[in-house]
Amino acid sequence: MPFSVMPMSRNGDDRPRTAAVSAVGLRKSYGDRTVLDGVDLRIPAGSVFALLGPNGAGKTTVVKILSTLISGDGGQAQVGGHDLVAEPHAVRAMIGVTGQFSAVDGLITGEENMLLMADLHHLSRAEGRRVTAELLERFDLVDAAKKPAASYSGGMKRRLDIAMTLVGGPRIIFLDEPTTGLDPRARHTMWGIIRELVTDGVTVFLTTQYLEEADELADHIAVLHDGRIAAEGSADELKRLIPGGHVRLRFTDPAAYRSATTSLGEVTHDDESLTLQIPSDGSQRELRSILDRLDTAGIEADELTVHTPDLDDVFFALTTTDHDQPKAEVR
Repeated sequence: MPFSVMPMSRNGDDRPRTAAVSAVGLRKSYGDRTVLDGVDLRIPAGSVFALLGPNGAGKTTVVKILSTLISGDGGQAQVGGHDLVAEPHAVRAMIGVTGQFSAVDGLITGEENMLLMADLHHLSRAEGRRVTAELLERFDLVDAAKKPAASYSGGMKRRLDIAMTLVGGPRIIFLDEPTTGLDPRARHTMWGIIRELVTDGVTVFLTTQYLEEADELADHIAVLHDGRIAAEGSADELKRLIPGGHVRLRFTDPAAYRSATTSLGEVTHDDESLTLQIPSDGSQRELRSILDRLDTAGIEADELTVHTPDLDDVFFALTTTDHDQPKAEVR
């Protein structure tokens, strides 16, 4: 069925937040291969959303549909409050897209790349030069502005690519694996740029294979697997979906250790190191319960640490499940 208008809703915040991107039931197939099989998304304005998934999961296809580069086979979607099919030009006026491969022309200078983008956005010559100068300054490219872009490092090309994306003043930016191939220093520089964009009120839709990147940047994360959203939520919520979380208590007093072992019931204990390991999802409620039980028994631990699975654990658990296994979801 064709895309259609989808009503906006409110999230769980005390304040209403308009959805920058909303979609229900996005579908896309190529021949007999189903790439997207009913994808639902809701991304509040002014936030960072990360879409995770293995190679071939359909992340780039989602970006291409939402940025009007290709059409979906079914579903409903709005971007910036505009329907993808009814108002594609309005959608394009609000968005910027940076793909896995740079759109930078290496044969011309960084400044010329920027001015070319200003021409494509129909900015006047004076306005184009003003915006170009501001963005080159913001992205620390002034010293290299007159040099051919082919001479830039990978990190510089990525910065120039995003600067070019910002020439039209988009309020929603799709970054499709923007740090692929960058060294750790360049990746961290890119993270700082993304945080600055959000501070300015821009909504960032990020696809990435770097789980640390999603953990560092994203307010909300969704894991795409077999054409569907396998799970979604904050990084902490997703980590609590996977078993293996625990609270570790360490004692220096053997008597306190023995008392805690008796009082806390089902625990894993290590008599040599005087430590107890208690299964826990890492939530404040469970932590408070453990502390209350210790207080009631008059026991004080010398050290308490909370261990939760990381996003690597979440990713592997969710993307290696059998097709028939129910999917987990965090709301």
